[in-house]
Amino acid sequence: MKAITLKDINQLNESFSKKPVQKALSRVLVKNKLEDIFDVQERSLSNQFKFSNEIKTLPVTNQAASGRCWIFAGLNALREIIANKYDLKTFELSQNYTAFWDKFEKINYFIETMDDFLTVHYDDRTLQHILKLGIQDGGQWDMFVSLVEKYGVVPKEAMTETTSSSATRFMNRLINVKLRKYAADARTLAANSKENEIKALKEKTLDELYTLLVTTFGNPPQGFDFEYISKDEYKVIKALTPQSFYKDHVGDILKDYVSIINSPTKDKPFMKTYTVAYLGNVIDGRDIKYINLDMKDLKELVLKQLLDKEVVWFGSDVGRFGDRTKGVWDTEQFDYEEMLGMSFEMSKEDQLYYAQGAMNHAMLLTAVHLDESTPKRWKIENSWGDKSGDKGYFLASDAWFDCFVYQAVINKKYLSKKQLAAWEQAPVVLKPWDPMGALAK
Repeated sequence: MKAITLKDINQLNESFSKKPVQKALSRVLVKNKLEDIFDVQERSLSNQFKFSNEIKTLPVTNQAASGRCWIFAGLNALREIIANKYDLKTFELSQNYTAFWDKFEKINYFIETMDDFLTVHYDDRTLQHILKLGIQDGGQWDMFVSLVEKYGVVPKEAMTETTSSSATRFMNRLINVKLRKYAADARTLAANSKENEIKALKEKTLDELYTLLVTTFGNPPQGFDFEYISKDEYKVIKALTPQSFYKDHVGDILKDYVSIINSPTKDKPFMKTYTVAYLGNVIDGRDIKYINLDMKDLKELVLKQLLDKEVVWFGSDVGRFGDRTKGVWDTEQFDYEEMLGMSFEMSKEDQLYYAQGAMNHAMLLTAVHLDESTPKRWKIENSWGDKSGDKGYFLASDAWFDCFVYQAVINKKYLSKKQLAAWEQAPVVLKPWDPMGALAK
């Protein structure tokens, strides 16, 4: 290892003195934010909110200060079915209801998972990964399916937001302290040959945390009436349960959809299926499973579903090349390299290998602009409220799509015979910290 010397610093200063762009930039940055100086004005023409193929959808929702985007995106897709069926101009399903059961199921998943780690060394990598991850708001498509198929859905009015459901950070912290205490107490019981006392500890911990959830989120309804206005006329459907509302008024359709990913890494050959160890929420629910496809094939499936007038749930990395005010993600709208005099380019494969890229946000694709048959830009229904972008709708360039989209959910009817056959394979089990196990927040 080589230490920095005074000679090294002098050489670096001499190098800087020969970079006029960066010298001028240092003056600009005295009173300007670094992130505000890279805009490429010419890209505005390519990033117009105009699309050759568009699905008309309801106004955007707002996940507020929570990481429930995957729930919002899933429920936003389902609400379109109800809105079309009953001619509703505005409508939301209760995100709080689904998030309540997600939290409770994740708590149980964590507690039951600890049975596998009662006697391992405390520094076991998998144990430490599970402990550090704890309970989060984030999730994936199959976790959403498990919740809806078990608990159904309800209109937002049946279980409205609370301050805690919209701003979850502190509550999550309390839950994680309690779960880590459970892990410590259960392992202590096992170390003292008192495994017979762990069941009672589980029940007590579940009871206490269920109480916390009801206290902060509210009590999930077991029954409700669905009241709505259609064509200026009041209507009501009485005596519903969350499960009957999903099956009878949405349709038991989620079983028809599969998760496809694009992970162009050598450890994940295309046309193979994958799962992730210790990733999930509902025990005995739907298994996490993906089929890995080349981006060309993934995009073809997305286009088939979109052009058939059905929105597409997808997961991406929204941390790069984004302008939240304009509501645009575009790899060419910021000129970092010329301004700063250095390259930041990494392949998608290297971003996954070296912890630079992973899915962190889920949304809905609602439109695409095609130049002949080639996609140029995509319209996105986000869940960050209506104050940014086009009334909360965002846009992504096709180049950004290629680089930063990792996952999409497609009806099986659009898959080819070869893809369906590949989907039926038993999945390869990935390690818990694999980037494909990242949670959308």
